[in-house]
Amino acid sequence: MMEQQDSWILRLVVSYIICLHIFIRSASGTEGFESIACCADSNYKDPLTTLNYTTDYSWFSDKRSCRQISENVSNYTSNVNVRVFDIDEGKRCYNLPTIKNEVYLIRGILPFAELSNSSFYVSIGVTQLGAVISSRLQDLGIEGVFRATKNYTDFCLVKGKVNPYISRIELRPLPEEYLHDLPNSVLKLISRNNVKGTEDEIRYPADQSDRIWKATSSPSYAFPLSSNVSNFDPKANMTPPLQVLQTALTHPEKLEFIHNDLEPEDYEYRVFLYFFELDSTVKAGQRVFDIHVNNEIKEGRFDILAGGSNYRYSALNFSANGSLNLTLAKASGSENGPLLNAYEILQVRPWVEETNQKDVEVIQKMREELLLQNQGNEVVESWSGDPCIISPWKGIACDHSNGSSVMTNLDLSSSNLKGPIPSSVTEMTNLKILNLSHNSFDGFIPSFPLSSLLVSIDLSYNDLMGPLPESIASLPHLESLYYGCNQHMSGEVPVNLNSSLTKTDWGRCKADSPKIGQIIVISAVTCGSILITLAVGVLFVCRYRLKLTPWEGFGGKNYPMATNIIFSLPASNDDFFIKSLTVSIQTFTLEYIEVATERYKTLIGEGGFGSVYRGTLEDGQEVAVKVRSATSTQGTKEFDNELNLLSAIQHENLVPLLGYCKEKDQQILVYPFMSNGSLQDRLYGEPAKRKILDWPTRLSVALGAARGLAYLHTFPGRSVIHRDVKSSNILLDHSMCAKVADFGFSKYAPQEGDSYVSLEVRGTAGYLDPEYYTTQQLSEKSDVFSFGVVLLEIVSGREPLNIKRPRNEWSLVEWAKPYIRASKIDEIVDPGIKGGYHAEAMWRVVEVALQCIEPFSAYRPCMVDIVRELEDALIIENNASEYMKSIDSLGGSNRFSIVMEKRVLPSTSSSTAESTITTQTLSQPQPR
Repeated sequence: MMEQQDSWILRLVVSYIICLHIFIRSASGTEGFESIACCADSNYKDPLTTLNYTTDYSWFSDKRSCRQISENVSNYTSNVNVRVFDIDEGKRCYNLPTIKNEVYLIRGILPFAELSNSSFYVSIGVTQLGAVISSRLQDLGIEGVFRATKNYTDFCLVKGKVNPYISRIELRPLPEEYLHDLPNSVLKLISRNNVKGTEDEIRYPADQSDRIWKATSSPSYAFPLSSNVSNFDPKANMTPPLQVLQTALTHPEKLEFIHNDLEPEDYEYRVFLYFFELDSTVKAGQRVFDIHVNNEIKEGRFDILAGGSNYRYSALNFSANGSLNLTLAKASGSENGPLLNAYEILQVRPWVEETNQKDVEVIQKMREELLLQNQGNEVVESWSGDPCIISPWKGIACDHSNGSSVMTNLDLSSSNLKGPIPSSVTEMTNLKILNLSHNSFDGFIPSFPLSSLLVSIDLSYNDLMGPLPESIASLPHLESLYYGCNQHMSGEVPVNLNSSLTKTDWGRCKADSPKIGQIIVISAVTCGSILITLAVGVLFVCRYRLKLTPWEGFGGKNYPMATNIIFSLPASNDDFFIKSLTVSIQTFTLEYIEVATERYKTLIGEGGFGSVYRGTLEDGQEVAVKVRSATSTQGTKEFDNELNLLSAIQHENLVPLLGYCKEKDQQILVYPFMSNGSLQDRLYGEPAKRKILDWPTRLSVALGAARGLAYLHTFPGRSVIHRDVKSSNILLDHSMCAKVADFGFSKYAPQEGDSYVSLEVRGTAGYLDPEYYTTQQLSEKSDVFSFGVVLLEIVSGREPLNIKRPRNEWSLVEWAKPYIRASKIDEIVDPGIKGGYHAEAMWRVVEVALQCIEPFSAYRPCMVDIVRELEDALIIENNASEYMKSIDSLGGSNRFSIVMEKRVLPSTSSSTAESTITTQTLSQPQPR
């Protein structure tokens, strides 16, 4: 009896061990897998892959952002729900567990095609993976390969034209070989092809890494091969599943695979080719072929069986712009033609450095502390992903100047926060400004270490208690301190409080009732507003009651003049009064125009609208008269567009419209004559017009044009998009002041609720925003891209597009980018200004240009930010020029040139690294 019992126990133990072993093997097969089903009602097992998916409510608990997927796309995912992030701007991120230095695949399933041709962006950390355009079926999923830099990785959705959305997220460990020799890169999957596959899609459990292999259409001339090999046991980690390797294509001479769907920008790519010899009669040396990529041989005399195995793979790197031609051609002396089983195409993107890791850990800890008593707080709950890069967190400002971003400013004032001040705020070692005022923080103020860099602290208008800590009073860099209006704080002032603080309330509360002076000011402003409103009404009534008044022209003829009255905010942000601005647009007769131009005697230019002639008005003012030609590609729509727009705006950096003529089917616009021509003329135009501009003048011209565009983009009421920014549309007056011209294609920026979703694409080759061209979605950032090209023209003195140059120099943008990223901008600087610029000023301009020409608009700066950067660059340049002049005055005829030293340039940040000035004495004077 005992023996039977022992035997039963033994069998039970063995069974348990076997089951445990099976469980461990099963678990190890999916070790490191993360499978997230967004908005799913509960966790579930996917019937196709047998993988377990968990809901995303631990990341985002709001069920109001959940929607169901429409039937026409539901077959692309096992999850019938999608989470839509309804955000004004910024990003939302999923924080996924990873192991540092391990390679992973991350995939987002985005089946929401009914949003129709609208886009948003996806990033791994702060490295952009790409844009998602919902009208394209292939964008129902996006996939990347990356190396983890820490024990978690953010998968972020960044708002574009629409709110971002997501249905599933899948994280899978991958073989190291994917990123071999690419330590600082992310790979974006373009396609993963199962050549001549019999199944539409093969993935886990057939592929232990859960790569998705899709059957692809094959060239009609190729021959299929197949085999039921079942005992294949390869040693390489990169092996596709056996179902993929069991089919292949071959041809007696060559195989050719063409992909025309690559992005139009010039990117680096990596293609993996997988070969498995399915013909058992073929021996080593009998199937040898050459591998070509875009007509360039990448691997010669490739032999699948050369290593003694019937399986090999090859990884090839190449550059491409829009298309890929992959050709396998039979090598000389080979008995058999080439063979291919599968291949992958991946785009190489540079890894972007994230915010200082210690700062990130501290701010995430602070977020957790704040959420303990502030669940649902709009500011804190919006904190997601990297705090400094790609839409910085609300209330946070960062410094990017030393290569790694650090947080220097925390402003949570008036954020409806309560509870104790997070103790982690004292661990923010780079913080200089702290503002927690006008909240409901309670408890004691934490102590700050003496190593703190804090310059300003504002804790006023809370419910804090106790005395002011002596540690704060002793902070070495503190210049301003406010802690009044905390009724439970003691009024004691620390003995060691720095009495030389430039700004402080000494703990006193000034929240008394408004003083009589304040009442008077408020009353005056109110009355003033009423008076201004009445004045506007009177002026508009007068405008409509006025009749056209005669204007005496040549020969005693009468010419009517119409006056439009508009109101606009002044350029200065410090002036709070609205000013009226009168823009006079004169209506000329055709006879007057002919007299003024001496019957179109002097031709000064040609454009898409027509010819431009020089003329003189009766008062002696020189003008440029633009006459629409019969063969013009622009018509009445563009004429009226420019007339209406320039009747409503005026700025010193926009060419003003003096008058127009619309008579006898003629359409004529009259502008002030710009005696120094266009920027294009001065950079690389006709030899007679070309005069080398020195660097300070170029910089001043760039700043003027940027100010004009910024004015358009921030026009009160609704921003204006130029749509044809280029150097020939930047004109220079007698004092070299830049003025943006030609508003025929200009449009008001699309707004929510507009009846249209796209606009006919307009622009000029070489300047055209690739995202605008692809999506037909217009924004101010389309002008920013074009302006980035203009900046490169200014730096290099080259035209944006020139097919007479070598192939790799056709496009100015694609030619210049590699040099800038390699910190070799001396290779692109116009020889005419070499030795005549300050290195830091030049670098600022080049960095701004590089950000402007980012392929995706979300990563480009706005024109207001560009203006600030160019203003700083001009200040640096002018200061350097004054310094050089002072050296000249001391050193006689000796001149000094400023030489740029190499500088490390991050690929997507505007960080400013250190640069130095090196002076070199020259034997002869050199022009600046």
